[in-house]
Amino acid sequence: MRKNNRKNNETREISVETNFCKNADGSCLINFGLTKIICTASIDEEIPKWLKNKNSGWITAEYSMLPGSTNSRNKRESKIGKQTGRTVEIQRLIGRSLRSVVNLKHLNGFQIIIDCDVLQADGGTRTASITGGYVALCLAINKLIKNKSIKKNPVLDLVAAISCGIVDNKTLVDLDYEEDSRASVDANFVVTKNSGLSEIQISGEESTFHQQSALDMIEQSQQVIKQIFTIQENAIRHS
Repeated sequence: MRKNNRKNNETREISVETNFCKNADGSCLINFGLTKIICTASIDEEIPKWLKNKNSGWITAEYSMLPGSTNSRNKRESKIGKQTGRTVEIQRLIGRSLRSVVNLKHLNGFQIIIDCDVLQADGGTRTASITGGYVALCLAINKLIKNKSIKKNPVLDLVAAISCGIVDNKTLVDLDYEEDSRASVDANFVVTKNSGLSEIQISGEESTFHQQSALDMIEQSQQVIKQIFTIQENAIRHS
């Protein structure tokens, strides 16, 4: 039995509080159960040098786990002097996922930086960051549209993410830390509302897995993520 009597295909309670940081161009606090992440979007007119004269904008992301986000204190990576491989991988994933649903040509002349800072970690921080990062991104883009800085909305679709895995031979959606630590197969799915899958990450932690297991995880995740799209849409609409 999962915590709080959750069904195998049921997420933890998800909530999104928009405009959490008044100084950001777009922001939200997203909660997946006990996982809590602040996502902010900052508009920058300084685009990467390699994009100059290419009539395109850019979206990038940064990710960090704050010192008190886990049971033992995380050292600040700025103190260490370099980012860990995990941090680099996650922020690249966030950036790719968000860019997959945006026409960067319509964002010409602007870079939007998404910052995802984990306040409290209980599994699924990368998927929650993508989901909340999308909300913050849309709020920042709405600001550009309102100020008439861009003519067209560059957002083409919704995108969200969810974790999934096989624990004790059962397929579970939205794993918390305890479940994730026992998973024999661990997966993350980045899904759009209308245009299909953006990214799939599946790895056998302690064993191999069959194709049908991967298909089952994809199917369950796609069903669950429809509810997350509704949460995102409501948060953006009522911000």
